[in-house]
Amino acid sequence: MAVTTTEILAEMVASVLSIAVSPGDSVEAGGTVMLLESMKMEIPVLAEAAGVVREVRVVPGDVIQEGDVLAVLEH
Repeated sequence: MAVTTTEILAEMVASVLSIAVSPGDSVEAGGTVMLLESMKMEIPVLAEAAGVVREVRVVPGDVIQEGDVLAVLEH
């Protein structure tokens, strides 16, 4: 069975408030991966599919741009 990866991309310019997962953690579809802040609003970043976190490419305090890779899931 082939392993596939999915990149979780930033949908907007924002700041990373907190990260809810670490590499090796399992996540369910719809599970919270991290929390962003944009224009004084907190925005959860959700996993689109169940999988295992392979990489987290940001840390709290980072300012991210639309299209930046935030994390990589393997499933």
